[in-house]
Amino acid sequence: MNTRPRTSLAIAAACAAMLASTITTSAASLPSDRGEPARSADIVSKTPPPLAARDATTAGPTVADVGDVDSFGRNLQWLGLAANSIELELDCTGITGNCQTLPALGTPGAFDFEDIAHITLPAKSAHSLLCYWFSPQLTVSYDNPTAAPVVARLNYSPTLTVENSVLNDPALIDPTTGLPFGGKLLTGMTASEHFEVPLPAGLQITERTRDSAVCIAGAVSRNALVENYGLSDAQAKEFFKRPTTIRLNVSGGTQFVDSAYLYFGLRIVGD
Repeated sequence: MNTRPRTSLAIAAACAAMLASTITTSAASLPSDRGEPARSADIVSKTPPPLAARDATTAGPTVADVGDVDSFGRNLQWLGLAANSIELELDCTGITGNCQTLPALGTPGAFDFEDIAHITLPAKSAHSLLCYWFSPQLTVSYDNPTAAPVVARLNYSPTLTVENSVLNDPALIDPTTGLPFGGKLLTGMTASEHFEVPLPAGLQITERTRDSAVCIAGAVSRNALVENYGLSDAQAKEFFKRPTTIRLNVSGGTQFVDSAYLYFGLRIVGD
């Protein structure tokens, strides 16, 4: 059992700042972020999509006016809530939930959990858009047992696996894999986080953080299915007429972490 005293974060940060110039621990060996924004359907396209031409023939605002004409003026629909946690420990013995054993302190570690929580939506739950509200609550213990200053690190990247029978069509090819979708697609979320904590020699601290992230362009939208994933407009419309299951995955990396309790809340809303 670790018996080193836990020092307040404020004191730790002050000590670490004075030693920052001597910190040499490298992050190069840490696992890469799987959910970087570039791989997320939630990123707004820099160029107006072809749907703008279609909008010009109808009354109301265009893509150039509001960015998303499919959801413009529609009421928000509450579509479900799910939550679960993962634990990172030097020893997972006796833990029955999602737990990943960490390597020895100082050694970069990785974790990857699939389907820690999911929501299944009935057909026609939304018109053209599925959006996430994502709320992590993190308790992380960083520990430097060495005689030199280091930088402790934690990063995590949530992703969503979206299952829908429209994606069973073998002619539909996932542009991110070059293979048929096989009934599902994987999308990133603009909710990844990376923490770095300078630690003087022999210091252990615990951080607790809580924040939330909401989507912008949508975890799944009719426009993204056409522009990002190659579905026809008819297939994209049919997508929202069928049941959909959304599964939450979380992956990431650690270094100089001796324990972490990561709780994630996921809510889905639509139009």
